[in-house]
Amino acid sequence: MYLALLVIFLQCSELYAQGKVYQVFTFNGVKIKVEPSDKVKNGAPMSIICHADISKNTDFQLKHNFTFFKDGKLVFMAISDKEDARYEIPVAKSADTGDYECRVKAGDKLVISKPIYVWVAGMTKPILTADKKEVSEGEIVKLRCELPEEVPPLEFFFRKTKTNSEPIEKRVAEQNQNFSEMEYYVEAGDNILQFDCFGKRQVKSGWESSQHSNKTLVTVKEPFRKPTLITTPSNNFTEGDIIEFECSTVAAEMRGIEIIFQKNRTILNSVRDKKFLKYSTLATQEDSGEYLCKVEQGAVSKTTKLNVFVSELFPKPTLSASMTQLDENKDLILNCSINGLRRANFSILRKSSSGDILLKKSRILAIKVNVNDTGSYTCKAEVKGIVKESKPVRISVYAPVSKPTLSVVSGSPEVVLGKPLQLICHSVMGTPPITFTFYKGDEIKKNVTNDTYATFLDEDIGLNDNGGYKCDARNNHSSGVKTSNILNVTVIVPIRGASLGSVPYGEVEVGSDTTFLCSVNEGSWPIDFKFFKKTDHEVLLHEVREYSDRTIWHKKTMKRKDTGTYYCMASNRASVDVRSHPITISVILAAWQKGVIAAFVLTAMAGAGAVALWWFLRKKKKAKGPSMEMSGSALAPNLTSEKLTRPPSDGNYYSGSGYIEDNENHMKSTDESKGPDLESAEVDYTEVEVSTLDPHRAENIWAS
Repeated sequence: MYLALLVIFLQCSELYAQGKVYQVFTFNGVKIKVEPSDKVKNGAPMSIICHADISKNTDFQLKHNFTFFKDGKLVFMAISDKEDARYEIPVAKSADTGDYECRVKAGDKLVISKPIYVWVAGMTKPILTADKKEVSEGEIVKLRCELPEEVPPLEFFFRKTKTNSEPIEKRVAEQNQNFSEMEYYVEAGDNILQFDCFGKRQVKSGWESSQHSNKTLVTVKEPFRKPTLITTPSNNFTEGDIIEFECSTVAAEMRGIEIIFQKNRTILNSVRDKKFLKYSTLATQEDSGEYLCKVEQGAVSKTTKLNVFVSELFPKPTLSASMTQLDENKDLILNCSINGLRRANFSILRKSSSGDILLKKSRILAIKVNVNDTGSYTCKAEVKGIVKESKPVRISVYAPVSKPTLSVVSGSPEVVLGKPLQLICHSVMGTPPITFTFYKGDEIKKNVTNDTYATFLDEDIGLNDNGGYKCDARNNHSSGVKTSNILNVTVIVPIRGASLGSVPYGEVEVGSDTTFLCSVNEGSWPIDFKFFKKTDHEVLLHEVREYSDRTIWHKKTMKRKDTGTYYCMASNRASVDVRSHPITISVILAAWQKGVIAAFVLTAMAGAGAVALWWFLRKKKKAKGPSMEMSGSALAPNLTSEKLTRPPSDGNYYSGSGYIEDNENHMKSTDESKGPDLESAEVDYTEVEVSTLDPHRAENIWAS
């Protein structure tokens, strides 16, 4: 029974496990929309609705987290088991314009909607306030324009309107606040001022503008009235008349009032703390023009203008001269006159930096001139106290130029071929300006007008340009042109192509002479030649100046230490050193010196051979001594008593073939004289090395 119950339980458990279903869902999408539409009028209600489209495997409850964003910033959150959520905006403002998106999270899944752009059209009406309703000219009005419920950044525009005038607009940008302030200076002449403002903000579709604010009126009071300017007896005058000006104003408070009277920016008179100003003058034609009366108090300034015309009493005098350019010691006549008028007080003057110099109170002046009379002259005429001056007349008096001198600027009348030559022409005497003309041969090269000298740069110097330069000098004196002496210039040809040779060339015997020849291909004389030998440093051996393109240097008694490399250098007044290619000289032994060395070596070798022979015979004698005593030979005493001297042995010795042959012959002859006993004797041989003298060492001995 129990077993049956257990089987039934297990089967039921299996059926239950098979009937259990997991909760599965997926997002089909998330959408966002705006009611009533994506364009809303400012102040109207607006709803942002987010809908999540979800599919489930069964019908089960699912929590949704809704998050609303505007321009990337969080604005609303909601948790719901429904698939919709609403973000309500009861009163839409311009600041609500932007891109909205919705994010929905369920379980561990998140889906984001596509953004939707919402435009709230229109802005709130700005409010304008002024700190004063009544001001005086020169004061400041402070205005405040506010856009309530709007969010910065914002643009504010203030407008000022005068009576019967167009508005004047000013712009202010505010990044962090929804209001702005502006100060206005109340100018003179302002009466009733009207102010208003409006705002703007930038949206995706462009600029959004608000309505204009309320209009604010400001009344302006005058601290003083515009001045009055009059002249007496009228506005038209004749030279010599007295002109009287009067400028006046009306002010509530005279303290700080200043009246200024001026013409062409020049102040003629001024008063302070007074209601009027007077000014009078003797009328001249220069007094015609516009006059200005200005009244100022603090920052307020008011102006009145008046034009005055003064008729000419007589024209300006005219000064004429018999000549304007003349030689010294000539007669000059100056005449002063007025067209149509003869009765006047005339005077003739000379202009000077320190003031006019009166020459004569007359219409005519006659003088004999000198160079110091050069200058400007005028005349004056006076009628009824009116003085008029003529235009100046320039008089130039000339002294003749002296004969000019032409010289080279550097001082020396020489020029290096290819280098420029600068000449200067100078006249000690003569009234400037002086015109100098430079010639090269008969060709005009340059004209220069200067005071006392002029320069000429000739950059085209050739081999044949050794002379023919001259210059002329002339001014406005009637004596004419003066010519300088002809200047001859030496053209120096620079050194080119130096070379060095020697006789003998290459090898020279000790004790003999060597001749060096240094020459150049081109160059002006004299030429400085220098001979050098190369060592660790340059050694100057010989130098000479020659009026030739070559030079010879004889070096006597050459020694072994004279072996080396030689070169020469040539230069002239062109100051350019030209160096030759180097040559090598080897100093060797003479033929007779080599023969002496050879004889010395042979003698030394012969002596060494003799010593070796002596040593050999002595050794042989010692070897034969016992056998010869036994035989009782008669030659033994002679052989044993023979003594040869030789140098001590210091090693191996070498014997040449000739030496061995001589020993064999010698021994042969000796054996024959000795007879049969010597033939049986044993002969010992010893190798001998002959030391020879080093020929190089011998050469050094001879050279020293």
